[in-house]
Amino acid sequence: MKKPDKAIFDDGFKLPLIDQFYTVQGEGFHMGKAAYFIRIGGCDIGCSWCDTKFSWNFMIDELIDIKSIVENVLINNATTVVVTGGEPSLYNLGPLCELLKKNSIGTFVETSGAYHLRGQWDWICLSPKKQNPPKKEIYSKASELKVIISNSDDLIWAEKNATKVDSSCKLYLQPEWSKYELIIPEIVEYVKLNQKWQVSLQSHKFMHIP
Repeated sequence: MKKPDKAIFDDGFKLPLIDQFYTVQGEGFHMGKAAYFIRIGGCDIGCSWCDTKFSWNFMIDELIDIKSIVENVLINNATTVVVTGGEPSLYNLGPLCELLKKNSIGTFVETSGAYHLRGQWDWICLSPKKQNPPKKEIYSKASELKVIISNSDDLIWAEKNATKVDSSCKLYLQPEWSKYELIIPEIVEYVKLNQKWQVSLQSHKFMHIP
């Protein structure tokens, strides 16, 4: 997939927004809390099980001004924004965070950590991927480590990453959705034996919400 001009990555005042919606966080530490989601297009990580492959496309027809994005957040009276993708760390999110902070909006991000993350963040959910591992710098900044589990080998990957985050970082194992029924018993037993971990579920899929 052809990436856009580098200026799009570095400017940050306009972003390749492909979706935005006000909903309830479905995963991890903040599960069940209201949040405004901003989904940015473009991803070169290429997870085979990704359930938002439409977000991989870099060839976005129109870039959206961040002022317009923040206006929609305020219209919905949201107090927290979750930036997701795609892969958010591909872009300069500093200007977006600054504008959100000026309006007293909490800034959360979900990232693989594969690239240098820019912006001021209240919460960083790191979801590392084997095929494009995180930058070393992101581990000490992660508030939450969420590892997607589709087979037993992924538990080894989870433990490898857990050794790199700070002791205050929350640790989650999340079953890959298409293999939920197959893998959840193993995850449950693993958490029972390794109590530093918690189970994260994609509860929004059970609730049939975005």
